[in-house]
Amino acid sequence: MTHLTSTSLNHATVAATSSTSVEVLPSPAVIKRQLQAKPALLFEVQQHQQSIHRIVNGEDARMLVVTGPCSIHDTASAIDYGRRLAHLSAQVSDRLCIVMRCYFEKPRTTVGWKGLLHDPSLNGSDNMEQGVRLSRTLLLELAAMGLPLATEALSPLAISYYDDLISWVAIGARTTESQPHREMASGLNAAVGFKNATDGSFATAIHSMKSAASPHAFMGVSDNGEVGVVRTGGNVNGHIVLRGGNGQPNYDALNIARCQHALRDAGLNERIMIDCSHENSGKDHLQQPNVLSDIAEQVSSGNRSIMGVMIESHINEGRQNISEEMEYGVSITDACMSWEQTEKSIRALYEQCG
Repeated sequence: MTHLTSTSLNHATVAATSSTSVEVLPSPAVIKRQLQAKPALLFEVQQHQQSIHRIVNGEDARMLVVTGPCSIHDTASAIDYGRRLAHLSAQVSDRLCIVMRCYFEKPRTTVGWKGLLHDPSLNGSDNMEQGVRLSRTLLLELAAMGLPLATEALSPLAISYYDDLISWVAIGARTTESQPHREMASGLNAAVGFKNATDGSFATAIHSMKSAASPHAFMGVSDNGEVGVVRTGGNVNGHIVLRGGNGQPNYDALNIARCQHALRDAGLNERIMIDCSHENSGKDHLQQPNVLSDIAEQVSSGNRSIMGVMIESHINEGRQNISEEMEYGVSITDACMSWEQTEKSIRALYEQCG
């Protein structure tokens, strides 16, 4: 489909107002030609998308497991993580569909590092062309490992640079209510998970699912940088992601049942994914395995509405601030589980969901 993108054919900086300027980026079409995915790889991504669609719609009994760093800031550790995950995935693929989390944009409460796509040098230089190229290059390498890949679509303009490599998309709690994000989601080929609102309520995500499932027409920009009317056919593979809210978890059996009834009343897909971090873990990364264990117990006890989980995980646990001497494989945004904790938890989930 056609997505929102930056416009222009050259790299000049154009003054817009006394306080605003526009640094022109190459169009998505240009970047995709220069960093081209081979047809066989694109076909494999499409197969991953279809597999996830079947899980979302209850046609595949496997559980979807989206796991990876809170955000990617170092490509070397991301590739390291990807190789480990691909090896683990091959051993559990009969019961679990493992998807690597590749988040290049981070929403900020006020200000702060906005992600690899925005500031790949981690120094406020905001070289977004380098960020776009680095992000797509990394996705090409990870996809070549056979991994389905996931990202959060924070900017409707950014995802057009790598939507052909993504198998699952998240819309965050703060953007689920956004009309441009609902319009964007309606044209994506990948399944889209809408997180519940930050207050823990389900209504906003339910409204987003309804909106994204419908066709839309809106003003946008083509992959070649031409302004026009974007027309989408609707995305019927939307689902809700429970992440807690107002300091309270919502992965327990009662909240799952409440959510299921709300989805049923709205005439929507009753399949539910659970984010094991955020309020569901009390913002304590070490509690994520406990959340996973509870979810696995609900599934093994017969709950068929739970179809997936999200985990924040890296090579090493915890988080760190940006500095000259950072520890390898440690998040610079939210704290993450270590690889050892992640592998142990996923293997336990595999056993419990057998």
